Amino acid sequence: MARTNVRVKKPKIYTHEGGRAQHINPELQLRRSVMACMLWEDEFYESGKTIADRVRELVPLVKPDLVSRMAIEARERMYLRHMPLYLVREMARSNGHKAYVADTLSRVIQRADELAEFMSIYWAEGRQPLSAQVKKGLANAFTKFDEYQLKKYNRDNAVKLRDVLFLCHAKPKDEEQAAVWKRLVDNELAQAKTWEEELSKGEHKKTEEDKKAVWERQLSSGKLGDMALLRNLRNMHEAGVSENLIEEAMRNARFRKVLPFRFVAAAKMNKWYEPMIEEAMLRKMSHYMKLAGHTVILVDVSGSMDARLSTQSDLERVDVACSLAAFMREVCEKVDVFTFSNSLVQVPARRGFALVDACNKSQHHGGTYLGGAVEAIYATKRPEARSRRYNEWYYGQLDPPSQGLKPDRLVVITDEQAHDDVILPRGMKGYMINVASAANGVGYGNWLHIDGWSEAVIDYIVELEQNELY
Repeated sequence: MARTNVRVKKPKIYTHEGGRAQHINPELQLRRSVMACMLWEDEFYESGKTIADRVRELVPLVKPDLVSRMAIEARERMYLRHMPLYLVREMARSNGHKAYVADTLSRVIQRADELAEFMSIYWAEGRQPLSAQVKKGLANAFTKFDEYQLKKYNRDNAVKLRDVLFLCHAKPKDEEQAAVWKRLVDNELAQAKTWEEELSKGEHKKTEEDKKAVWERQLSSGKLGDMALLRNLRNMHEAGVSENLIEEAMRNARFRKVLPFRFVAAAKMNKWYEPMIEEAMLRKMSHYMKLAGHTVILVDVSGSMDARLSTQSDLERVDVACSLAAFMREVCEKVDVFTFSNSLVQVPARRGFALVDACNKSQHHGGTYLGGAVEAIYATKRPEARSRRYNEWYYGQLDPPSQGLKPDRLVVITDEQAHDDVILPRGMKGYMINVASAANGVGYGNWLHIDGWSEAVIDYIVELEQNELY
């Protein structure tokens, strides 16, 4: 009789570029697919549909409380909007996860338009009845929004806010809210004095002077959101808005939910305002305690990082990596920054947008030789200290520091699709920050793996070390 009590050897798995990847559990697979994902947008190696299908397959395999926490983290720490809604939609399909749907959905819906957006996702494959948990979650979320918010996002789309209200049978908190909802149903909500509404009224008749007055009213009132402020700097400039007023608004804005790469996007569009945008970006990191010792930041500038974040965006994934490096540099006591592609290149000691620019232009964006770059950073003068792989593939191509850096920590910012195998040199902490959603990655095992592209990934490193957990 054949033996049955034998260890099953897992097949080897690889990145899209051929480097040896590591097997991870469904929870970690789901995290890497979610935390830096623009839902249904194609990435360099995988289509948006492939990533969405993988998320759908993984949700039932992960404990419901973990999926719930992941959806909330994606919304509140990574500032993603559509992926958290998609996670809840997939939870609603799974019997084991349905009990968590209402509370999770209510938590991740943070803007009034997300009520209708969730319904659009829910009905993407055809209209179907809402489950009791979905109705409860939508009803709870509906009570969070006042008349201003409902009017601002009451758009004439396929699914309207009044449709969602009818479907979920929400109950108002009080008579005042009941009256607001009646006006929503009757399409009689009070005009929201948003910049969009003010600019759209009689748009064909508006002069630049009119637009200037609208922008200055919005800035003076303090009602213009941080993201709207960044995105409309060019419009304000063209309308002739007072630069002093813009500078004051930029100084007062907290930019709490603005992703690092949004500052890069704003600077690209507004070269004349670059100094104040950079000041706002650096100010966002000024409250952090410094990471003690020596940090090396290693940024992926390979060809795959040149893929656009979305069809509507001019930004590339390399902008995400370089902006995170600029943020990370601000929390380090002593720091060296390198980029890797076909070569390893040390970047000049710069800050802010100068560092972003220096990283991006440091070398040709080609291959993804992360393994060799890590070994080169840690190499000594002695050839015997280098691996055979290093000598064969990188001799004469990578220029290691003469003595080997041996830093206290190495922080890699990458899409993890290495050509080569990646090890963690001994004697230092190693962080692998993944800024893409490809299926397999190299940064597990001895690496501390982090998925995402907001400054929350830096928060995690800082908190971990301050509490001496790594």
